[in-house]
Amino acid sequence: MQHTVIDRVDQVAEDVVSLVLRRAADPLAPWEPGAHIDLTLPNWLTRSYSLCGDPADREHYRVAVRHDPLSRGGSEYIHHYLRPGRALDVSPPRNHFPFRPAPGYLFLAGGIGITPLLPMLAAAVAADVPASLVYVGRSRATMPFTEELLSRFGDRVRLVATGTDGRPDLAALAAGLAPDSLVYCCGPAPMLTAAQAAFPAARLHTERFRPAVRTFAPNTPFTAVCTRSGQTVPVGADQSLLDALRRYGHQVPSGCREGVCGSCELTVLSGTPEHRDDIGAPEGRMYACVSRASSAELHLDV
Repeated sequence: MQHTVIDRVDQVAEDVVSLVLRRAADPLAPWEPGAHIDLTLPNWLTRSYSLCGDPADREHYRVAVRHDPLSRGGSEYIHHYLRPGRALDVSPPRNHFPFRPAPGYLFLAGGIGITPLLPMLAAAVAADVPASLVYVGRSRATMPFTEELLSRFGDRVRLVATGTDGRPDLAALAAGLAPDSLVYCCGPAPMLTAAQAAFPAARLHTERFRPAVRTFAPNTPFTAVCTRSGQTVPVGADQSLLDALRRYGHQVPSGCREGVCGSCELTVLSGTPEHRDDIGAPEGRMYACVSRASSAELHLDV
């Protein structure tokens, strides 16, 4: 964990605040566009947010948080109770949405989905690579960082307020996409679905804030063998691997509990995991909040 202090809390759109976190001691861990951090909140919740500041700034992190009316306690606490001067522990940055080299870029942001894309656009412009942003929201008032984007990037940015402008024509954008350019998209599920229909899969990179709706086989019990502790942990059909491990005293970090943030990543030494995450777990890894086992046992580095 890294120790930070809240430097600023700014209202950047309707129901959206940005937090600027200042290092409390050592320089903050480096990060690249697309990365996120976990905030350990004073109400004992952990939540993940994309970094949307300057990767060269080792003194500060910036995140933005939309108040979710169906909040499980994270965004509500941040909006109502966090103030400058409050100490917060944050995780080192993790990146499941890496920004890859390309001769050109199209960025598609929906609402709070602007957060991982803002530093990507800045990096592309700094590298003098052709790049444009189509930024969609219900209205300008609901879209964070619009003034910053327009002042920094000018006509590279197209703002689309669906209440007055309708939705952007993604098929037209796909038809005009330069050869070998990449598309980065972050936003609500309907936007991601539309982007997947419009752009070639090999050129499209997406990040979800909520898991896709999918169907899996019924849960079956399995056993987690914790090789470092020597414990054998039964995982019932009615519980997650994360909850089973915690019940036996293993304090595995967790944030979203939906398979989208990656904070509960575990190393699999043997056995066959059944991946149910939306990140795409690398070989030898799994996410304990949603994924299970296809084999009777999983041997974990726990």
